[in-house]
Amino acid sequence: MLPIDSDYAVESDEAALIEEARINPLAFDTLYRRYLARVYRYLRARSESDEDAADLTQQVFLHAFHALPGYQQRGLPFAAWLFQIARHAVTDSYRRRRAALSWDALPVALEAAQDEQDPERIALRQERLARLQTLLAKLDARQRELLALRFAAGLSSSQIAAVIGKSPAAVKKQLTRIIANLKEQYHER
Repeated sequence: MLPIDSDYAVESDEAALIEEARINPLAFDTLYRRYLARVYRYLRARSESDEDAADLTQQVFLHAFHALPGYQQRGLPFAAWLFQIARHAVTDSYRRRRAALSWDALPVALEAAQDEQDPERIALRQERLARLQTLLAKLDARQRELLALRFAAGLSSSQIAAVIGKSPAAVKKQLTRIIANLKEQYHER
């Protein structure tokens, strides 16, 4: 018996969900639930506040819901299509606001649990986070976006490539370089 390719199984499952949602709008709920947390985390990493990220998330899913009848796979997975919508929503939001994004507002979901009671450990953790936030703030917008797509949205290199219009190899190489540079700068004192 041949092993089933899990990516193929997910894609065929997703294709069935998309078709069902086209026929029955109530079925869109399954797609919404599947991607809600990932879209929100991506938008939160690119937004100034939880409220802004929630508003953008709502806009993304409304847009996707209304555009779903015209969606055609054409080699672009649904996740990549959805994150293209999210990326455009963020860009439009920036154009309207023209405000600088602070990495001080890292999503709570990305931070470790703060139930530690040792003041020294808490202080050291806060110092490490401050150092990381400083380094992230020095990255250009393109680099921050790649990191947000990879770590906040949880997209693979090939999915990110589809979102930004680059090859998966180029995305992998860029992410590797960004992370290596961050590690190197982080450990310099």
